Amino acid sequence: MHGRACAMMSAFPSHERVPVSEAVAVPPRRPEWLKVRLKSADTISRMKPVLEGLHTVCESARCPNIGECWGRGTATFMILGDVCTRKCTFCAVPQGDAGPPDPFEPARLGEAVRSLGLAHTVITSVTRDDLADQGATQFRLCIEQVRAKKPDCTIEVLIPDFQGNWDALNIVMQAGPEVLNHNIETVPRLYKRVRPHAIYAQSLELLERARAYGTAKTKSGLMVGLGETFDEVVATMDDLHAHGVQILTIGQYLKPRDHRIEVDRYVHPDEFAEFKRLAYEKGFEHCESGPLVRSSYHAESHIDRPLL
Repeated sequence: MHGRACAMMSAFPSHERVPVSEAVAVPPRRPEWLKVRLKSADTISRMKPVLEGLHTVCESARCPNIGECWGRGTATFMILGDVCTRKCTFCAVPQGDAGPPDPFEPARLGEAVRSLGLAHTVITSVTRDDLADQGATQFRLCIEQVRAKKPDCTIEVLIPDFQGNWDALNIVMQAGPEVLNHNIETVPRLYKRVRPHAIYAQSLELLERARAYGTAKTKSGLMVGLGETFDEVVATMDDLHAHGVQILTIGQYLKPRDHRIEVDRYVHPDEFAEFKRLAYEKGFEHCESGPLVRSSYHAESHIDRPLL
């Protein structure tokens, strides 16, 4: 497999199409580059008491980097419960009816950030299409609590599409996060299969509107290995950059549950390296691209750069 992947890489120095039919077949086992060395249980046991009463995407989405991030005392908080109202085919988060927002959640989150001494934190959520403001007010309250309890902590929010509710976006932007992240997730051709209740153009518009505020960096992420071609990834990168996105993450899709969409192929690290090279060539300010990259991976590493 490794030799086939390397040969494939040498064949596309820039924008050459790599059809799915010619891509590396899914192997019976994950390749070596996707094996993660787990951290000591002591790391998780130290974090658990501080995070009591809160949800983390690290656990709910079964992130492969949980050992590394928790080992650094870093966590991505997931607000508005741990049940999502959407039915995307790739996500590990349980789906169904969610309860009302927890009024005590923002204060608990702020206290956890203070207790952990975080210099940068990421706040995301399940998608709450059942709420009139899609959960935007809870984002604002959480940002305010972090500001109150750890004023020097910078904040990234990873938000859903809010169903195109731009008043909801305004609520979040007015709270002043340093980074506004919304994941495009996949190429437009695969939206009906991967994100059946989302609209590609609407996600691009959200990112463009967020950039227009001029107060936060904009960020988005892609999964690969779902059946997209190399050229389709490059075209999606072009769309994101054209809509004002400054920070890009690209990572391997890994099937989280039995009833989720299958992996089409395991993308070789050389191909991720090529995506990263192209991202900088296209003008992205920062790019994380690799098999185990997720949207919050090394999120703190680019926050000290000035707004462009």
